[in-house]
Amino acid sequence: MGLLSQLFTLPVAPVRAVLWAAQRVADKAEDEYYDPAPVWRELADLERRLLAGEIDQDMFDRREDELIDRLTEIAEFRRQFS
Repeated sequence: MGLLSQLFTLPVAPVRAVLWAAQRVADKAEDEYYDPAPVWRELADLERRLLAGEIDQDMFDRREDELIDRLTEIAEFRRQFS
């Protein structure tokens, strides 16, 4: 029966391959989106820019709040799956 079922499902093999590849891409994108390292780097760069006088305190505070919110989102996501 194994050979027969393989013959009958052979026409859908390309569809399964595409779905498998799409899932791998989605997994990779999710891993990158929920990686906290770029957010921490941006926070450090933001502080460097403030100290260098490239941005003012108001801009720093707004962007810092956004980045902290992003870190909170990442932490909640990771807590869900741990």
